Amino acid sequence: MSLLNVALWAAGAVLIAAAYRGASGPWARYQALKAQDENIARYEAWRGGVRDNERTGASVAMELLRARARNWLLVGLVGVVLVLAGFAVH
Repeated sequence: MSLLNVALWAAGAVLIAAAYRGASGPWARYQALKAQDENIARYEAWRGGVRDNERTGASVAMELLRARARNWLLVGLVGVVLVLAGFAVH
């Protein structure tokens, strides 16, 4: 085990932890907005109204939150690659 291995493992672990911390907030808020949107759709269907499929502020926010979570997921994947590279380097 060399210093390079330990450095790669540490960097990977830091990126994975940062990705988890960074993605958990936007993902939770996205899920809450999605549940609220589904609830509104059920209510409007029950009421007999036709729901517009135009963009709303909530749909734009959901897109932004999903994109932010996806970006943090990519950071986490880079962390996983660094951890695996730490095992591969001799």
